[in-house]
Amino acid sequence: MSETKSNSLIIPKLIVGLGNPEPKYDKTRHNIGFEIVDILAETWGLSWKENRRFQGLIAEGNSPTYQKIYLLKPLTYMNRSGQSVRAVTDWYKLIATDVLVIYDDMDLPIGRMRMRLSGSAGGHNGMKSIISHLGEQNFPRLRIGIGKSGQLDNTVSHVLGRFAPEERKIVDKTFPLVVDAIETSLKEGIEKAMSLFNSQTVTQ
Repeated sequence: MSETKSNSLIIPKLIVGLGNPEPKYDKTRHNIGFEIVDILAETWGLSWKENRRFQGLIAEGNSPTYQKIYLLKPLTYMNRSGQSVRAVTDWYKLIATDVLVIYDDMDLPIGRMRMRLSGSAGGHNGMKSIISHLGEQNFPRLRIGIGKSGQLDNTVSHVLGRFAPEERKIVDKTFPLVVDAIETSLKEGIEKAMSLFNSQTVTQ
């Protein structure tokens, strides 16, 4: 069964980067979604403003395709991200397929990204919250590889830790590719971006 109708393009209107709001979480693996939307805001010349109604920071303006776009960084902490996302979708009357969520994934190696039209939370607390608050899992997502922890019992410290210097070099080289994938999804739809970028790997 197809994940979407082949004759309709899925083009994001709200791009959500997941992370935790305190400075101590800056540049951690779990905050890679925040990093991406910060880069998008800078690239597109958009400014962040705190919105208490949305429980988050929001930037709005035009994307490179001159369409209205919203960027969101929930300030709710990761496991309540859905509250912020639902507040924005309700206010702007968006549907689930208008939302592209960007987040970290331990199952992908560093230097890889994977865009999909739908799917489960895969154990990610931010995604669990968003799926719960939207009432469905049929919305696009872009997972950024952060690599696995070397120890099975070390998952929390792994995702809340920072990249090693050699890992950070690869991550930083991945970001322009991620921006290209997102801009492609805005111009030609999520499925086109999936076909072009899901197989690419960035190495040192």
